[in-house]
Amino acid sequence: MRHVRLRTAGGALLAVSLALALAGRAAAHGGSLRSAPARSLAIPLWLFLSTGGGVVGVSFLLTSFVTDRELIRAVHDARRDLALPGGLRTALGIAARLLGLAGLVAVLLVGVFGPVDPLRNLGVLVVWVGWWAGYTMTTYLAGNSWPALNPWRVALDLRERLPAPALDYPERLASWPAVVGLLGFVWLEVVSPLADDPRLLAGVVAVYTLVTLAGAYALGEVWFDRVDPVARVFTAYGAVAPLYRDDDGRLRARVPGTGLEADLLRDRSDVAFVVALLWVTTYDGLVATPPWRDFAQAVVGAGVPAVLLYPAALLAGFGTFLVLFRWAVRRGRRDAESYRDPLVLARRFAPSLLAIAAGYHVAHYLGYFVELSPALLGVLGSPLSPGAPVAVVLPSWFSVLALGFVLLGHLVAIWVAHAVAYDLFPSRMQAVRSQYALTAVMVFYTMTSLWIVSRPYAAPPFV
Repeated sequence: MRHVRLRTAGGALLAVSLALALAGRAAAHGGSLRSAPARSLAIPLWLFLSTGGGVVGVSFLLTSFVTDRELIRAVHDARRDLALPGGLRTALGIAARLLGLAGLVAVLLVGVFGPVDPLRNLGVLVVWVGWWAGYTMTTYLAGNSWPALNPWRVALDLRERLPAPALDYPERLASWPAVVGLLGFVWLEVVSPLADDPRLLAGVVAVYTLVTLAGAYALGEVWFDRVDPVARVFTAYGAVAPLYRDDDGRLRARVPGTGLEADLLRDRSDVAFVVALLWVTTYDGLVATPPWRDFAQAVVGAGVPAVLLYPAALLAGFGTFLVLFRWAVRRGRRDAESYRDPLVLARRFAPSLLAIAAGYHVAHYLGYFVELSPALLGVLGSPLSPGAPVAVVLPSWFSVLALGFVLLGHLVAIWVAHAVAYDLFPSRMQAVRSQYALTAVMVFYTMTSLWIVSRPYAAPPFV
């Protein structure tokens, strides 16, 4: 009976992929800077069809047939030390901190005094092209260098040198402030001209700077560990990367994604943050698709204020993603006939979702970054009076990369969840059965990302 249900679920998911593929020729979507050139990268029907079918078929096959514990353990335990001379490590740390501080100052000053045109303003291009698109990709493709670059960590240096308030972070808050902050930042980016208005962007960065410096000075390291959503995003993505620092501070290399197999999360709030990160990346792309534009126009035309529609959709989508994940964990626990605490299972399986988030992020932003990198480089030499912006015209085959990264992120997530299951459950069949529902939910997340990537770009109509 279990195999019948599995085949039925697989068939339904395959049907979804076929329906999405039959929508016709698609176009890659991406970008937060709404004044950027529109992209229309043709994706052949056969490619979208084979990708959607491959996501479903390969993931279910992997879940069902990879059962060699020694192979899984060998992949997970593959590590290599990467030695850096102490002097070089110190110099790189100083250079990174200076670069971070210089970038912050440039965003604030050029955002206020530079050109109004967002494609000619260094502050706008640094934030959206250089940092949120380009730098973020390095955190999951290489390693998390944000603790070294983070200019706001200067507050911790001041805390060590000046009298600091004796404040304790309330443990009951856990990481919920970071969850709320992440959702709030994405809502602000969507409903305001933050991506196109250099003055507004500089103002938001200034407010964030004041709040972060005060919070980090008052609370110390716990601010970046529990409260600051930016630091939490890069820490989460860093767990996907092949380079990391161990507890002794040594730089080491591992198979990409295997860092997600560790016991990374502490409580429900950490689980919620991972799901929120997956959802907000999806939401940022969803609200720039023609179907959403048509839906929003109809809803607002019916009398619902746009100022309520967008946060309602943000919260509803987050709740849906979170409920689906919790259902998958509970259903997997029942299918595996296990008595393990559901929270323990949620904490161990949730990090695998970060691979899907990373795959969609690079699919969403890689073309955007490549297109606008010449504009960013052009304003670096003359930030206050730059020339006309230059953009790269991407070849039609570039859209293959977007679909490929979505698929790769999904397969890494499936592998990680599978490896965690074999670590949690002593029985081979328990491990396999625990993955049925989770795999189905992961395929839903991935197919949602594929559908968004397949839509042409359409700027939100009410923001």
